[in-house]
Amino acid sequence: MRDDGSSAKSNIVQAVDVCIDVLLNVAKNPDVRLTEIAQNTGETKPRILRMLRTMERRGLVRKSETGTYRLGTTAIVLGTAASTQVDLVRIANPILEEVGQKANETTQLRIIDNGESLCIAKFEPMRDLRVQAMIGRRRPLTAGSYKVLLAFLHPQVQLQMIPEALPRLTRRTITDRNKLIAELEKIRRQGFCVSYGEVSEQLVSVSVPVLAFDGSVIAAVNVGAPAFRTQKSDVDRYIVLLRDAASKISARLGW
Repeated sequence: MRDDGSSAKSNIVQAVDVCIDVLLNVAKNPDVRLTEIAQNTGETKPRILRMLRTMERRGLVRKSETGTYRLGTTAIVLGTAASTQVDLVRIANPILEEVGQKANETTQLRIIDNGESLCIAKFEPMRDLRVQAMIGRRRPLTAGSYKVLLAFLHPQVQLQMIPEALPRLTRRTITDRNKLIAELEKIRRQGFCVSYGEVSEQLVSVSVPVLAFDGSVIAAVNVGAPAFRTQKSDVDRYIVLLRDAASKISARLGW
């Protein structure tokens, strides 16, 4: 079946599409005027003005005393975050591959996104039986070795991100909130997290935090391996490899 793009177009919210056009116009033309934006986008001035006022309220644009528009502080925050994430993946990819080849197991880089851990980079070894990773796959922050992301958050933020009811994924998943908080304190002290079957009973997972330039946690590097072939000596080796990898990534991010 030929895809003529009609399905994709039907999913577009026109107002959002135009709003993005307006924002990009402001980004490309600092101190642009309402009339110019309307001319550039082919939209009416009243419609553009409503969008600008909405974006101004959210800090995406700011209006000068002379009536021109430029990007606001929220846009700067978004740009910085996007730049950091792009740099993070670019820096991490060869390091993930190096760790994956040494461990001969799957490695991942995950970040916190909307209260979950999100895979943004991966490496899988050339062996028949391996942990399969998927960029874009999400996992709970409260189960598995990605608890390390929670453990290194500011305590107040950490508590806000722990739900009252914790999902049970396997019989090994921690479902008691107080036990989880105590576990997070232990993870922070030791500097890594090892999970035996908390997300999948056949999986052993080890994660170490990656720190940004200001010392805050920005991501976690991970080795995931089938439980049947993972010994204590393997876990110890993964911890050493991941600590070195996290240190390299953190250093290149300015930490």
